[in-house]
Amino acid sequence: MDSVPALDEPLKKVLGPATAKVMAEHLGLHTVGDLLHHYPRRYEERGQLTHLADLPMDEHVTVVAQVADARLHTFASSRAPRGKGQRLEVTITDGSGRLQLVFFGAGVHKPHKELLPGTRAMFAGKVSVFNRRLQLAHPAYELLRGDAEETVETWAGALIPIYPATAKLESWKIGKALQTVLPSAQEAADPLPESLREGRGLVPLPEALLKIHRPHTKADIEEARARLKWDEAFVLQVALARRRYADAQLPAVPRRPRPDGILAAFDDRLPFTLTEGQRKVSEEIFADLATDHPMHRLLQGEVGSGKTLVALRAMLAVVDAGGQAAMLAPTEVLAQQHHRSVTEMMGELAQGGMLGGAENATKVVLLTGSMGAAARRHALLDLATGEAGIVIGTHALIEDKVQFHDLGLVVVDEQHRFGVEQRDALRGKGKQPPHLLVMTATPIPRTVAMTVFGDLETSVLDQLPAGRSPIASHVVPAADKPHFLARAWERVREEVEKGHQAYVVCPRIGDEEDGAKAKKKSDEDEAEKRPPLAVLDTAEQLARGPLAGLRVEALHGRMQPDDKDAVMRRFAAGEVDVLVATTVIEVGVNVPNATVMVIMDADRFGVSQLHQLRGRVGRGSAPGLCLLVSEMPEASAARQRLNAVASTLDGFELSRIDLEQRREGDVLGQAQSGTRSSLRMLAVIDDEEVIAEAREEATRIVAADPDLERLPALRTALDALLDEEREQYLEKG
Repeated sequence: MDSVPALDEPLKKVLGPATAKVMAEHLGLHTVGDLLHHYPRRYEERGQLTHLADLPMDEHVTVVAQVADARLHTFASSRAPRGKGQRLEVTITDGSGRLQLVFFGAGVHKPHKELLPGTRAMFAGKVSVFNRRLQLAHPAYELLRGDAEETVETWAGALIPIYPATAKLESWKIGKALQTVLPSAQEAADPLPESLREGRGLVPLPEALLKIHRPHTKADIEEARARLKWDEAFVLQVALARRRYADAQLPAVPRRPRPDGILAAFDDRLPFTLTEGQRKVSEEIFADLATDHPMHRLLQGEVGSGKTLVALRAMLAVVDAGGQAAMLAPTEVLAQQHHRSVTEMMGELAQGGMLGGAENATKVVLLTGSMGAAARRHALLDLATGEAGIVIGTHALIEDKVQFHDLGLVVVDEQHRFGVEQRDALRGKGKQPPHLLVMTATPIPRTVAMTVFGDLETSVLDQLPAGRSPIASHVVPAADKPHFLARAWERVREEVEKGHQAYVVCPRIGDEEDGAKAKKKSDEDEAEKRPPLAVLDTAEQLARGPLAGLRVEALHGRMQPDDKDAVMRRFAAGEVDVLVATTVIEVGVNVPNATVMVIMDADRFGVSQLHQLRGRVGRGSAPGLCLLVSEMPEASAARQRLNAVASTLDGFELSRIDLEQRREGDVLGQAQSGTRSSLRMLAVIDDEEVIAEAREEATRIVAADPDLERLPALRTALDALLDEEREQYLEKG
């Protein structure tokens, strides 16, 4: 009997180098243990068929279906031998819908012999649209033949696991590889404390792994899922609980504003009163700042709910108490913009040490990677001497050279663009750990907040300040109704004639080495989709065509920082009518005169990204308009997603829709690097109860045994999780 491979055994020793290489490169699986935790996405019963009607566009899918019809077409082709090319069209059905498969050229012979009407098979490929119908071009397939001794009943009832797969490695090949490593499941050390496992009636880990990969019944799948969800929720919550526990042990300098200080002077200058929400959240923050251990608070707020104002008041409270505050932004464009809006809001209070500065004034400096040496030296000196009470910058703030006089508060904008390690590096800049406020404009459902930001307390700003205008959103179906797109450009012209401005957003920049241009045209190209629209091409076409005569400029992430800033300044000053941009403008760009946004290929953006982008219009007194342009067919999931965005302005509602529509694996991919890889089974929206209970258990266990000395298997699972996270943070950083 061969020995069972250990869980940390590299896959190349067990499966051979070729398969192991594909698994590592395409699925991130390196060891036997990794493969055991690559769970089926779903199961097909051999007697039942997949729902073809619900297939997602542009994704790699595996379907079980029956061949309804197969036709071989011959056509003239200069490239084929004897001048004739062949195309095989196979229609498969599952009762709910039909799907077209196409095979070209030399690839038609085998499927022509095997895919006869009535044949059942698993098919894997990427879903695309051709002639407004869904199709798979050149799918891989595996015929489903019953063994001779199988009865019709066992054949029909067997559960086939369908694994998350790639074009290079189909689901059934992953299934075969799993068959090889499955005996190793008995070696799996159980991270759940026994009392917890028994108290909740959960099966042991080795049993759960066997049942998830080789279930005999649907009950097996349920038992395995319940157990594996608990593992994921619990190990992650223990990591977060230990982080909260460690943070609570740290000392911090309490920071209380002075009754007659810069905060009071700032509040007196405000031309409006704070909303109820802004007041409530500010009080929560001030209470945290006054304690002697560091604040760790997440401030969530809809686009335009006044988060920056709340953060600025917190920064001024710290300046009042003799400390300094740093605001960290993800991009230079955003850092420059925050610097502009903060100095504008503060007026003479931002002119510390200058003629005309108010008596309580402080200096507000900007620090980014692309600053000139002299400006940078000045800024660094102002920070080291304490002359500057507030600094706003990018990652450049984390560098070793940056020294603070007395850093009391760090405000991080759009947390999901920063790893925890970068947060820690900035924390090390204070004499004692500074207080931390994280702002995000991506509304996050409570369960995700508990999971991704589980080491932070949460405050929510859910009221929009008075004076924000409503935004109307509409889907423009460019393929079905081309005249709708022409009307969209007319609407842009109408807004510009009224003295307003417009954004046009595209998914791509357009000066990439375009592989598509280099590729030879072939008969198969008719099955390919066009590349996403690009900023540079679109700007040129609009300026020559439907928007001729208007001042059209482009903005994208590959421009020099000074050029980007110059374009933004011209747009903000009203010298540009239409800004054609990538998602550089997604976060924080504030031009109240911009009233209309056209998003091209809108189906290529995520729900929360569309919501963020839309928040750039309707920021002034005139109503906003957002047009979502798409060529996707009406019935596609992508169009339904766009309809959902058009139908509500409630970011929390949209974030729920977004999470429900995304696949298990990337639920947290946006929100915080690192956690994504650790959640394979847990569905953050549906499993709210498991997450909340796991959080309670984790907090209890960590309070009793912070170093987990009595739980070695949990310790091992935690180290594995944190290693994976750390690697991902470093990649992101």
